[in-house]
Amino acid sequence: MKPEDGQPPSNAAQMLAAAAALGVERLDAQLLLLHVLGRRSIERAWLLAHDTDALADAVWPAFARLCARRVAGEPVAYLVGEKEFHGLGLRVDARVLVPRPDTETLVEWALHCLLGRTAPTVLDLGTGSGAIALAVRHARPDAQVTAVDRSADALAVARANAQQLGLTVRFAEADWLEGARTDLDLIVSNPPYVAAGDPHLAALRHEPLGALVSGKDGLDDIRRIVEAAPVHLREGGWLLLEHGYDQAPAVRALLARRGFLEVQSRDDLAGIARCSGGIWRAVK
Repeated sequence: MKPEDGQPPSNAAQMLAAAAALGVERLDAQLLLLHVLGRRSIERAWLLAHDTDALADAVWPAFARLCARRVAGEPVAYLVGEKEFHGLGLRVDARVLVPRPDTETLVEWALHCLLGRTAPTVLDLGTGSGAIALAVRHARPDAQVTAVDRSADALAVARANAQQLGLTVRFAEADWLEGARTDLDLIVSNPPYVAAGDPHLAALRHEPLGALVSGKDGLDDIRRIVEAAPVHLREGGWLLLEHGYDQAPAVRALLARRGFLEVQSRDDLAGIARCSGGIWRAVK
C-alpha cells in the first residue's frame, strides 16, 4: 500500500498506516518498525514524536517484508529476535517457544515457594529459551538453578541468554528428570501440554511442535514429571507445572494421586487456572 501520491511510505506515520491496511496490529507494527530502525522496543514514544520525519529509503522495503511475514503468522519475537520476560530481554528464534506473559505467573509462584529458603536448589524442566530458570536466578541470586531440555538447539539459545544476561545457571541435556539431583527445593516446568490434533496448533505452526504437543490429551509429559518428581524433591519441596486453560482439574488430580499435599492452582493474567502444584512430604 502507498500514500495517495503513489510514492512508497516515507515516514513512520505512513508506514504504520500501510501496515494496518495489511492487517498488522498496531503494536506489532511499531515493534517491527523500531527493529528496522535499530531502536529498542521500549522506544514506541519515539515513533510518535517523529512520526512525520522522513526515513531512509531502505526502511520501507525492510519493514514491508517483516509485515508480510507477520501477516503469514510468524511471531513478532522471531522477527525481531527478542522477547521481554519478567523484566529480562531474551533472545529467541524458531528453535524455542516464544515466552508468554502468562508464564510469569509460574515464576511468581516459584519465587513465593522459595521464600525463607537459603541457597535453594531449583530445577527448570523443558527450559526452552531459559526464561523461567533465568528469571528465578535473577530474582534469587543465591539459588542453585539447573535448566534441563532434551533439545540441544533449545539449550544453545538458553546458554546464549544466560551469557548475555550474566546469570549463572547449570544447563543439562536430558529427558525430563533423567540424572537430576535428589535434594531439590523446587521443580518448575512449562512442559508440552497441547493435545495432538488440537485446532489451536495451526496458529502455532511457526513454533517447535515438540515443545507443544504431548499425547492425545496433552498430559503425557505432565504425567511423567508428576510420577518421577518425588524421588528428586527434598522434604517440603514443591512441584509447579504450567498447563492448558482447561487442564487444572486433571493436573491437580494427578498430583493428589501421586501423594502431593496442598495441591492448588494459580490463575494467569486472564483469570484462568494456568498453573498447578503441590508440596512433597515423605512423612504424611
